[in-house]
Amino acid sequence: MNKSKRWRKAGLGLLTLLMVLQLIPVDRTNPPLNTGEDLLYSRMVSQEMQTLVKTACYDCHSNETNYPWYARIAPVSFILHHHVREGREHLNFSIWNTYMDKRKDHTLDECIEVVEQAEMPLKSYTWLHPAARLTSDQRSRIADFFKEQVAALGWREMGNEEEEEMENEHR
Repeated sequence: MNKSKRWRKAGLGLLTLLMVLQLIPVDRTNPPLNTGEDLLYSRMVSQEMQTLVKTACYDCHSNETNYPWYARIAPVSFILHHHVREGREHLNFSIWNTYMDKRKDHTLDECIEVVEQAEMPLKSYTWLHPAARLTSDQRSRIADFFKEQVAALGWREMGNEEEEEMENEHR
């Protein structure tokens, strides 16, 4: 068998595999939204900040994911599904008020760090979502917003006894 026929067979095999992959369904439905549990809806957050945080964070870190057209095409659909599932497991702003204060405090610290160090939004996300490419000013404003949320918790001003008491109350 010559090289040309091998390449043709390999190409047909790959094409067949891609077509078969399209038959594997990927769930793109969002869980129900309870605005009372969401960070942005349950607090007095300006419309401008809501838009900024939603644009940069909510597709992967909330129950308000907007799936683009290419989320219907395998294998991209599998990759996106995996990213969103992992993002929600790590941090889901839509269930923010179900988190314990200690988790909120730790998560906010992480949010501040990854935004300030330009680790989030992911580069792979911003390639296809140019509106999520944050300027230095936008990064500072989002980090400041998260810092305000830390202060609103009042967690760090407490002593160890007060922390333990609050944690025991939540159990």
